[in-house]
Amino acid sequence: MSDYKNEIEKRRTFAIISHPDAGKTTLTEKLLLYGGAINMAGSVKGKKTSKHAVSDWMEIEKQRGISVTSSVLQFKYNGYCINILDTPGHQDFSEDTYRTLMAADSAVMVIDASKGVENQTKKLFKVCVMRNIPIITFINKMDREARNTFELLEDIENVLGIHTYPVNWPIGCGKEFKGVYDRKSRNILAFTANNGQKEVAEQIVSIDDDNLEDVIGSLHKDELMDDVELLEGAGDDFDLDAVRSGNLTPVFFGSALTNFGVEPFLEDFLKLTTPPLPRQAEVDTVSPYSPYFSAFVFKIQANMNKAHRDRVAFMRICSGKFEKNMEVYHVQGGKKMRLSQPQQIMAQEREIIEEAYAGDIIGVFDPGIFSIGDTICSPQEKFRFKGIPTFAPEHFALVRQKDTMKRKQFIKGTNQIAQEGAIQIFQELGSGMEEVIVGVVGTLQFEVLEYRLKNEYNVDIIMTTLPYQHIRWIANKDLDPKTLNLASDTKRIQDLKDNYLLLFTSPWNITWALEHNKGLELGEFSED
Repeated sequence: MSDYKNEIEKRRTFAIISHPDAGKTTLTEKLLLYGGAINMAGSVKGKKTSKHAVSDWMEIEKQRGISVTSSVLQFKYNGYCINILDTPGHQDFSEDTYRTLMAADSAVMVIDASKGVENQTKKLFKVCVMRNIPIITFINKMDREARNTFELLEDIENVLGIHTYPVNWPIGCGKEFKGVYDRKSRNILAFTANNGQKEVAEQIVSIDDDNLEDVIGSLHKDELMDDVELLEGAGDDFDLDAVRSGNLTPVFFGSALTNFGVEPFLEDFLKLTTPPLPRQAEVDTVSPYSPYFSAFVFKIQANMNKAHRDRVAFMRICSGKFEKNMEVYHVQGGKKMRLSQPQQIMAQEREIIEEAYAGDIIGVFDPGIFSIGDTICSPQEKFRFKGIPTFAPEHFALVRQKDTMKRKQFIKGTNQIAQEGAIQIFQELGSGMEEVIVGVVGTLQFEVLEYRLKNEYNVDIIMTTLPYQHIRWIANKDLDPKTLNLASDTKRIQDLKDNYLLLFTSPWNITWALEHNKGLELGEFSED
């Protein structure tokens, strides 16, 4: 196998998704610990300690102890090169989270053992299903009180509509947590709490060992034997193709905080997932092994370094090899360019890179020419990747600047933050940019917008929340929205790309609009 092909084969690019407080950031830290990327896992509590999680870098995140934007982290482990896209788990997350999944080849779903599947997980799962992304599940916090294991699996199957295959099986929980039984090796990995050190004091015992009772106790032994018998008789069979097509999720149990089960999970994860996958362009499918370089922009972050007022475009490389100072073609801009200062980012830490391969994520300096979804490719092989969908925001506010003399800064700030994708900007038909309607996926983004306009653009704003709860794109391209027959509290708006949309206060209004306007087609997200 050529070095070039070998480099791509060892890449794994995945996102970590979860509901708030399920332990996603803790799991990310422990994975980085195994890769040697950090020496000591940072406390994620944030408020009581100055040691913040590596993946949390924005000032507002450090103050709150939560993840607001998606971070990109890379590390090496056992010959693999692993790119983790760490998505925000806070309930007030942003559309940035959805788009990050567009750059991943697979996803790790972290579930709290005491709570099961929660709302945020459902939303993110929907996006994974939309793209047939393989999902590997890590049920966390087994060292605390947990729900019945069969119930947890049933919850995943019923709520998310995906089959489960437990790769290992927990023995007890909370103070009675004795470890996990690995179904393939038929061994028990006994649990010893070790205060988060990298080395876990491992004790491995076969399920057929005469001394098993001494290790886990007679009650747990009897229960384990019953569970194993039930599992072998009634559970789904393991099917790697079903995993890779997103129809079956392998399930692991462990405790990220105490580090138990994290390394076995990582090793199995690398075997279950694939190298970078082909990517759909508008005309053809692009193989990661193509000799031509190609990438797309999935995230833009302004002012990562406030002193330099910079803006970084994050690109997922889809094919070929990237080399520093290589000439590329920006399809949407219609011109050749050199990508300056290519970086790999460990949260706010940066390292200039000489080369990168399909599957890798690079950050490049953006002078303001890139937008979410843009295609960058070799000049000799021009094509365009399918666009990244724009997802429907769920909360809306009317925003205007306090000082009318700062209109220029207000327009620049709202536009730049909208280009990053944290917010969406709309205008009522016929109105100017003196005030805009801002739509967000989570309400925290309103706070982030206010904070950033004040700190980065020196603009104070007045924000009024609006009663709308649903937004729909008008799919009929030639339709004039002014001709529509709508309920009095439905608002006609347009986005920055001049698409027409409707804002509704309730699902009833959506039904009313469809019933009173024959042939009207409404979409929940836009592919433009």
